[in-house]
Amino acid sequence: MKRALAGLACTAAVALSAGCGLGEGDASSGGATLRVTRDFGRIELGHAHTGSLHEGETVMRLLRSKFDVMTRFGGGFVQSIDGLEGEGASGQRDWFFFVNGVESEVGAAEYDISSGDRIQWDLRRWQAAMRVPAIVGAFPEPFLNGIEGKRRPVRVECEEAAQKPCSEAKAALENAGVPVSGASLGAPGTETVVRLVVARWPQARIVRGAPTLEEGPETSGVFARFAGDGKSLELLDEDGEVARTVRPGDGTALVAALRPRDDELVWLVTSLDQAGLAAGVAALGERKLRDAFAVAVTGSSVEKLPVVRP
Repeated sequence: MKRALAGLACTAAVALSAGCGLGEGDASSGGATLRVTRDFGRIELGHAHTGSLHEGETVMRLLRSKFDVMTRFGGGFVQSIDGLEGEGASGQRDWFFFVNGVESEVGAAEYDISSGDRIQWDLRRWQAAMRVPAIVGAFPEPFLNGIEGKRRPVRVECEEAAQKPCSEAKAALENAGVPVSGASLGAPGTETVVRLVVARWPQARIVRGAPTLEEGPETSGVFARFAGDGKSLELLDEDGEVARTVRPGDGTALVAALRPRDDELVWLVTSLDQAGLAAGVAALGERKLRDAFAVAVTGSSVEKLPVVRP
């Protein structure tokens, strides 16, 4: 609860003093990207880019400089962006923000932006998942520039290192300017790297954090759930209810981000069959993943999760 509220919050004094400026101090090159979405990144409401950053620039200052922002509870929470309001506990719909695909643990007025950061504010329902610790919609972040200004080594772990999905996953990162190393599935030393895991299910289950995908979004933050026997994948709607079931042979992959611990970040491309695994790796691109929390991929079709019912 504390972390989720931090994603909404900024202190009143800082928020008011921020105004519409771009922060204080000398400007630096590199800039940052700001995107505003709703419904788990499904609908884009607006976006902006700043070509330079001032020292002390925060997420709240940048947001207020580009959009009309209203707060509530004495300035403690973002109430609305450009007139689109959250509903609080009564409506269970509010604004949350991510930096480089990672849910913030501090308020927007406290989060200092680093060069290259990709910030996303999203208005979503939180009945089925108060916390969504990590999302995939900022690709190639957090692989390229890291988290909180700290770039970590990137490691690709594969079920079968010699197979095409593994080499293509590495190529997707390298083409985005990310240096990568390789390792076997479940290799140690997970705290110091950002990992991209490419493996079929249930083999991928040995990765720390992956078993939470059997428990649903209230635990994993991902609106998909593998069956305990490893033979099916349920794609969920925003209420956490099953919208569609995927089985071996359907050629469908899940691409999701997990944060098993505060110091650990894992991206997972997994499927019940080899065709799905190839499709999931082929979706590792900025355009296909933009703003998504997680995706289900079948062939060239990329579907943002949670599933929208007809």
